[in-house]
Amino acid sequence: DFFGSEKSTTISGATEVKIEFVGADGSVKELKSAFPLLDKEVIDSSVLKKKALVEFFEKEIADAKEQDVLLSLHMKATMMKVSDPVIFGHAVKVYYKDVFAKYGKLFEELGVDVNNGLGDVYSKIESLPAAQKEEIEAAIQAVYQTQPELAMVDSDRGITNLHVPSDIIVDASMPAMLRSSGQMWGPDGKQKDTKAMIPDRCYAGIYQAVIDFCKEHGAFDPTTMGSVPNVGLMAQKAEEYGSHDKTFILDAAGTVRIVDASGAVLLEQAVEEGD
Repeated sequence: DFFGSEKSTTISGATEVKIEFVGADGSVKELKSAFPLLDKEVIDSSVLKKKALVEFFEKEIADAKEQDVLLSLHMKATMMKVSDPVIFGHAVKVYYKDVFAKYGKLFEELGVDVNNGLGDVYSKIESLPAAQKEEIEAAIQAVYQTQPELAMVDSDRGITNLHVPSDIIVDASMPAMLRSSGQMWGPDGKQKDTKAMIPDRCYAGIYQAVIDFCKEHGAFDPTTMGSVPNVGLMAQKAEEYGSHDKTFILDAAGTVRIVDASGAVLLEQAVEEGD
């Protein structure tokens, strides 16, 4: 994941750097043209491996089914504007793999953006003839017979945890789940034990520690423990990783590198297609 692959360096002397992709055939493509860096400024790079991400989703989805618990996904798609919607889209495609295997080409023709969730599938198939639309809706419903039940955002309206990425913001959805003793709402409108998938160990580790603490000591009591105000991001041009114009989805295998004004390679990451 991003945490596990991070590399950083401190700039010695003000310079300009550009970001390049070097293909397996040696071809070079500029991803980001030259931009300035200050003396002693820190620059870093990290990569999320698509293959490992998909394997993670497949493993955890199967485990939720085996344990007979609800499955939920928790992310930061509104802040990690580039990376997290893509990660969310991979989760949707893995969970509904039978539907995408059968109708993937049609979805492309309809302009379905899986990064916007299952809700976008429902929205785009509205334009189809009634019989075809009903066939796809039936295929979606059939998925729930073989996959674990999904945690619901709105059980009454059938809005699942995988409908819209902005519904599952981790720092709002996880505290709500914790306050309910690790349970979320199921399709039947009742609360049930839930497996929370958080494909980012920076967040996952924090919430695991909170869960372990509550198991041992009970619920938190802000009246005795106090609270910490959310000060926000205070750094220059602060943006969360995965949200800015230096985040890229690669369409081929190769190497992404950061090159300074002298042509020296400051950092590089090996990538596969889809990383």
